[in-house]
Parts: sequence; structure tokens; C-alpha cells
Amino acid sequence: MSRAAAPQIELASANPDIAQEMARWLSHLGTERRLSPKTLEAYARDLRQCLDFLCTHWGERVTLQRFAALEATDIRAFMAMRRADDIGGRSLMRALAGMRSFGRFLEREGKGKVGALSAIRAPKVAKSLPKPLPMASAKRLADADERAGEERESWILARDAAVMALLYGSGLRISEALGLKRREVPRPGEGDVLVVTGKGNKTRMVPVLQNVLALVQEYAAMCPHPLPAEGPMFLGARGGPLSPRIIQLAMERLRGALGLPDSATPHALRHSFATHLLSRGGDLRAIQELLGHSSLSTTQIYTGIDSERLLEVYASAHPRR
Repeated sequence: MSRAAAPQIELASANPDIAQEMARWLSHLGTERRLSPKTLEAYARDLRQCLDFLCTHWGERVTLQRFAALEATDIRAFMAMRRADDIGGRSLMRALAGMRSFGRFLEREGKGKVGALSAIRAPKVAKSLPKPLPMASAKRLADADERAGEERESWILARDAAVMALLYGSGLRISEALGLKRREVPRPGEGDVLVVTGKGNKTRMVPVLQNVLALVQEYAAMCPHPLPAEGPMFLGARGGPLSPRIIQLAMERLRGALGLPDSATPHALRHSFATHLLSRGGDLRAIQELLGHSSLSTTQIYTGIDSERLLEVYASAHPRR
């Protein structure tokens, strides 16, 4: 395993030997496993919380040797403490996954085997269906004229509309849309495919509609800042890379103007893309590829949405309901 220098970590609840291995583990996940910075941040936070709990639970700072001797009762006590803080099942599942990953790392490095971690069942997570938007509402979100009354520069309104059109028109994650470089977005009539970089730095090809490219080109023509080929396609008001939070705020304003529920987020446009394709007869495998899902089971959740809507129509329209 690579012994590249890892960032220094200080832990008030654990000895330096734990801190050193934790830093090396996070470095390994980032460089070799290519986990996203947000995932690394969440894993580090979860492990810190576990170490803080164990320090209090045992009445002493956690050492590498003591951590390797973890018992199932210790882990269950930590999970119970987190549940008492109203932490959801999905967050608990992530915390357990991070702890198991750290345990496997220690075992590979010959620093002990944390066998108790494998004896704990992952918490159950209630399944919730994504909430897509109606087709008409999704289209209106990509119309800059819907925000004509706002005191914002016209190029910013055009930019936001172009981003939302990409989210709905190509099913992109917001990070994928904002990660596009200028050279990666063809001008109208010069291409119909985007190559985007998704989770785990995996690239995939997705089709893009000509009217969406026209909206992007309209924004590019109005943008007061330079748009070099190797630079980001979408810029903030001061010329730097556009923050996802800006698009989230734009969606919040549109939500109020269009009377949409709180579930109408930028990611809901991606859900809408998949759901509307499926309702029009789209192939589930093809939708999986378009969304960049590594597992078909992740995409299959959209069949539940389609079935749910079908039952709603049946219940409201059948003469013997």
C-alpha cells in the first residue's frame, strides 16, 4: 500500500497512534478509492464522534490497541447514543460503513482486527420514493422569463435557466453540470452529447437537446466574464466557478413563484428526468446508463414512482373506486 504523506490529525479523545492511522486511512480513501471530499468529511466526522463517545464510555483516551479490542456492546452503545440525538437510519448506516472501512484498513496494515464491527447489523433505512416534478413545472424552471421581475442581471437569469435545463434535459447531478468545462459543451448544431464526470470520477456520455444547448449558448453570449475553453462553463457573479448553493437559492425563489412544494430542489429535476423518461416507455437499463448508476437496483426506485402514480390515477378515475 502507498505510504504517501497523510495530513496531520489531532484528536482530543484518542492517542496519536489512532490519529496517525486515521489520517492515512482518509488519504487512502481519497487517493486510491477516489471517494468524494464530502464523503471523506462525513467519514472523518463519524469516526471522531465514535472516538469521543468511546473516550467517555471507557473513561480514558482511545488507543489503537483498545480500539482493536472493541466489543459489539460498545458499538451498539455508540449507535444508541446517536439514535438518541435523532440521527436517521441512513446517517447511522454511513457511520457504521465508515467504521468498518477504518477497521478493514487497520487489519490490512497489520494493526489489529476489529472483529466486532462485522457482528453489527446495519440499521434499517425506511425507503422513500424520489419526488419528481410535473412535466410542465420542470419546463418552466428552465425559462428565464419566469424570473423577469427579480432585480438580477439578465445574464445571471439566463445562466440559472441553462443550468436547470441541463439538470432536467440530461439528468445531470448539479455537481456534474457545474463541473463542465467550456470546451465540453458543444454549440447548437455542432454536437448532441456531453461527457460528464460523476461520482468516483467516473465519466459517461449523455445526450443533450439542441434547445438546451441554445440556452447555454444564450447565457455564454451574455456572460460579461471570459469563458476560456479549459475554464468552467458556468461562472458566478464575480467570475469564479459557480457554487451549487446559488442554484439552490434560485430554485427556492422559483418554488415560491410557481407554487411548488419544498421537495422541488435541483436534484428533483434529475428525478423528473428519469421518471418522465420511464413514463414515456424508456428502457430501465438505458436510464441507468444515462444517470450513471452503478447498480440497476438504484434506478429501479423510479418504477415505484411510476406505479404509485398509476395507482393514484386508477383510484381517482375508476367508476367503481
